[in-house]
Amino acid sequence: MLAAAAAVAVLAGVGTWTAVASDEDPAVHRSDLMIDTDGGRGGVRIDTSYFTAGDTTAKRPAVLIGHGFGGSKADVREQAEDLAREGYAVLTWSARGFGRSTGKIGLNDPEGEVADVSRLIDWLAKRPEIQLDGKGDPRVGVTGASYGGAVSLLAAGHDRRVDAIAPQITYWNLADALFPDGVFKKLWAGIFVNTGGGCDQFEKRLCEMYDRVAEAGKPDARARELLAGRSPSAVADRIKVPTYIAQGQTDSLFPLGHADAMAKAIRANHAPVSVDWIAGGHDGGDSERGRVEKRVGSWFDRYLKDDKSADTGPAFRVTRTGGIDSTDGAATLRGASGDRYPGLTGGPREVALGGREQTFDNPAGASPPAISALPGLGGGGLSQLSSLGVGVSLDFPGQYAKFDSKTLDKDLRITGTPTVRVHLKSSGEDTVLFAKVYDIGPGGKQQVLPSQLVAPIRVEGTKQGKDVELTLPAVDHEVQRGHKLRLALASTDLGYASPAEPATYTASLKGGLMVPTAPGVETAAAPLPSWVWWLPVSGAVLAALLLVAGRRRTTAPAPDPELAEVPLKITDLSKRYAKSTDRYAVKDLAFTVEKGQVLGLLGPNGAGKTTTLRMLMGLIRPDAGEIRVFGQAIRPGAPVLSRVGAFVEGAGFLPHLSGRENLELYWRATGRPTEDAHLDEALEIAGLGNASPSSRKRSNRGDPIDRAVRTYSQGMRQRLAIAQAMLGLPDLLILDEPTNGLDPPQIREMREVMIRYARGGRTVIVSSHLLAEVEQSCTHLVVMDRGRLVQAGRVADIVGSGDTLFVGLASEVPDPLVDKVAALPGVVSVARADDGLLIRLDGTEGASAARLLPELVRLEVPVESMGPHRRLEDAFLTLIGGGAA
Repeated sequence: MLAAAAAVAVLAGVGTWTAVASDEDPAVHRSDLMIDTDGGRGGVRIDTSYFTAGDTTAKRPAVLIGHGFGGSKADVREQAEDLAREGYAVLTWSARGFGRSTGKIGLNDPEGEVADVSRLIDWLAKRPEIQLDGKGDPRVGVTGASYGGAVSLLAAGHDRRVDAIAPQITYWNLADALFPDGVFKKLWAGIFVNTGGGCDQFEKRLCEMYDRVAEAGKPDARARELLAGRSPSAVADRIKVPTYIAQGQTDSLFPLGHADAMAKAIRANHAPVSVDWIAGGHDGGDSERGRVEKRVGSWFDRYLKDDKSADTGPAFRVTRTGGIDSTDGAATLRGASGDRYPGLTGGPREVALGGREQTFDNPAGASPPAISALPGLGGGGLSQLSSLGVGVSLDFPGQYAKFDSKTLDKDLRITGTPTVRVHLKSSGEDTVLFAKVYDIGPGGKQQVLPSQLVAPIRVEGTKQGKDVELTLPAVDHEVQRGHKLRLALASTDLGYASPAEPATYTASLKGGLMVPTAPGVETAAAPLPSWVWWLPVSGAVLAALLLVAGRRRTTAPAPDPELAEVPLKITDLSKRYAKSTDRYAVKDLAFTVEKGQVLGLLGPNGAGKTTTLRMLMGLIRPDAGEIRVFGQAIRPGAPVLSRVGAFVEGAGFLPHLSGRENLELYWRATGRPTEDAHLDEALEIAGLGNASPSSRKRSNRGDPIDRAVRTYSQGMRQRLAIAQAMLGLPDLLILDEPTNGLDPPQIREMREVMIRYARGGRTVIVSSHLLAEVEQSCTHLVVMDRGRLVQAGRVADIVGSGDTLFVGLASEVPDPLVDKVAALPGVVSVARADDGLLIRLDGTEGASAARLLPELVRLEVPVESMGPHRRLEDAFLTLIGGGAA
């Protein structure tokens, strides 16, 4: 045992060894070790953890995992354990100045942090379980995010033994990241220094460089040279290993341009490269950790284990936001991919911009500054909002120029970096601008800055005027039809240092906005949730348990092809009150609704109407019976519910947005394609105008649909709610009290809306207490009372089934003749009415219109017409025994 311990000490170098079994999973063995590294500095001790699992005698590849800036090896422990279970030997470490490791922070100095990685590879090469490619050369991959991602690139460039890498949300050139186009990224730089523990924790010349640049407000040549020399770009021609790059879209620190540069450089070295634009980044958002780590594992399976069957994914993938998940409020994500990386300028399309020459100011002290991202202070939240179509950016009047496009006549997907050529003129020699492209909603009231990104630009020699090609931020963003693009050139931005001296800038266009569209990148179908895979197995186990227990099956019934064209069929539907075994809200309800019908659902309070509608919409489960919509059985989340639109108990709208913006935001949250909304048709049917760009232009923003909802009358809000229910033109529309709060003219308009909608072969079910309106708008009725069906059928049949007749007269009759009619057999009473008589029969077998007519002719009554007469209210009260509606 002593000899074994001595051998371990020799393998490890002078250090301390601690063997610890993982508390989370005993199958993974973790060993913590302090390793002394020289790296040209001397006396630096690196805190490491080593993970293995399974057969200790089996040879396996190794993986090194670096952590992000300000973190430690503890941050990557979970990923290390997962890779160990997959058959890798995994080594994690805390970089110099972090965790328990000693030394000063060198920002991945080749002679410091990068040399440390080589020492760790030396250590791995001596482990007996590590697969070797040659003496002292282990089969090894390196991965990590941000700071750890950069060191993986640098390790591949400095140490030929590295076989594959997977850098994430990291930089290619640190000088370009902190000094983009010669502009000091002061907010991020300050966060960098403070996250590292203060300037004293860095190497002396790095601290001196930061103080110098922060004081001057702009970088000098020495500062750029220092950071560039510690960047992966310095060894670009030596990175020749398979590389999986995952870069964040919500990242104002290391934007997508860094991933583009590293992909081009490594591919030029003839190495396999895959690029993945993830939803999150340093500004926050969804980091897609599980998906990315799975791709990293597959990448290493292919290039470290030589597993030819490993799926390494597409050459290019971008995550896109598809709306809001109604269950947890999180943004839903979908992937788009291409079989080759399109770069940042693929498929360019020119969008014409308009606007005269404009003059704007850089205020003294560059204050107040415009606001885009807020790194470290909630920028991720802003980026998440921008992906959902909510704008929160701020530009101050007089401090920017803007140039707008015309309204887009179709959707436009921007994937890459837009460019534009402008002419700039300044009152001074030094011009600093912040260029950005906004997505402007209809009416110009809502502007969204994609991913909250701006492009800082420093231009010299503009005093006499100068043409400049501007490269805008790289984004993946869809601009919807009816929106505009706006090029904004601001003189200030909160995240950057601007000249403190006041200046006046003049800008004019020299061409249109060139927008990359990446035509080879296609959005995938919505991914299947994880439960799709494990649910069948769980279902089989559950089914077996139910069979053993003798319980009834609960699987969804198969579709009924004979009902495929029937909008609704309810069979023996029952629902008990909560905690009751014999009291029913709905009992044995059954009726059918056909295409083109406007069905009125009537009943007194407590009749079970709302419960029936809730079961119909899949919100609650029935205790017995079934509901089929177009032959499909209704269950919570049933796919056929996409063919059902509903307006129940009012709709909530954002008051500061226009009606059109509310509808567009609602539809976007469904995650369905924009063209499927049929917004034009829904607005037209609801009597709210037309959504086409041409009609909006004619309205000159006077159309009510383009006004803020807070200015709407109750009638307008109701019609807007109906239009929302009609989005997608559902085949079955359910309206609960749609005329609440409306005045008589508005009620008449709502009646016409329902009739127009059903006229196209669709079906409407309306629950209402206004019986007169139901009588005029509905073709069919279902009357319920105490949870049971009382009567169902055509309105005319139900209303006309009473015992009162209306006899239309060609001329007035004298009172004696009226008395004679009242004395006829079977007649209870006779009353005068407009242009006729109301004759009530006694309901006996002989009392009928057929027997009455000859008697009236005999008495020489001038009969012009005869028919049943009863208001729906009378029929309704008769059916329910006089209960209140």
